[in-house]
Amino acid sequence: MATWGGRQPEEVCGQPPLNSKIVGGADASPGFWPWQVSFQSGGSHFCGGSLISADWVLSAAHCFQSITASKVQVLLGLANVQGTKPNMQQRNASKIINHEGYNYNITLYNDIALVQLSSSVTFNNYVLPVCLAASKSSFPGGTAVWITGYGQVASNVSLPYPQTLQEVQVPIVSNSDCAKVYGSNVILDNMICAGITQGGKDSCQGDDGGPLVVKQNTTWVQAGIVSFGNGCAKPNSPSVYTRVSQYQDWINSKISSKKPEFVLSNNSHGSPKLFCLFLSFPIIPFLPFLSIL
Repeated sequence: MATWGGRQPEEVCGQPPLNSKIVGGADASPGFWPWQVSFQSGGSHFCGGSLISADWVLSAAHCFQSITASKVQVLLGLANVQGTKPNMQQRNASKIINHEGYNYNITLYNDIALVQLSSSVTFNNYVLPVCLAASKSSFPGGTAVWITGYGQVASNVSLPYPQTLQEVQVPIVSNSDCAKVYGSNVILDNMICAGITQGGKDSCQGDDGGPLVVKQNTTWVQAGIVSFGNGCAKPNSPSVYTRVSQYQDWINSKISSKKPEFVLSNNSHGSPKLFCLFLSFPIIPFLPFLSIL
């Protein structure tokens, strides 16, 4: 089992020692988000993910609809996807497990995937796992969360993606408010929404599969996975994320050893709140962040 400084994975997840595009965000400092992953194929970034143990990465199922594990490289410890990469660890994907209940052409539900690495990573200041939100975790509307990624910094812009990992803080939008935008038949309990009323801060193309995290006391916990949205950073259009806490049993059923650490999060008292109010809008069509390869 991989250890770091004599500590076990459950003692290091979600506790980056160096942390005391994304639209509207800022460059992230090296080591702030040591679980962030860049999935690449042919040397090009196409999706994000999060390290959850020494051997496994969590991401979105829609990222892997048209690509096989043999064509996927997994890069960790990157502050910048170009230039020198002094802290990078690179692995190949040995297995991709998409949720059995996800079908890109039929449903938006169960947009979650696990990627097994070709060999275990070495934990250090720049490569560490994130803790996962356990079943029955609660993230009320207004809870401040962070999203990170290497994706586009505006809608409908040409590649390349930004070179430096981006970070941005937004509030959780309650599922009831989110359903006023997308429709109650779209937003279900296995989803979680986040964004600001005025727009301008959001995840975007290329951030797909990446983490939405919240700080629970001294520990960072992943609450969501970038899934879909109505464009990027539009006013009154929160983005939609896979709700990680709904998949604890599924994740544990797929990983036989070196399991990730789950943390029960109840952020009614332990997390700052950001004001957010969404109005009622007609149902709008599903517009995925990314057209896969």
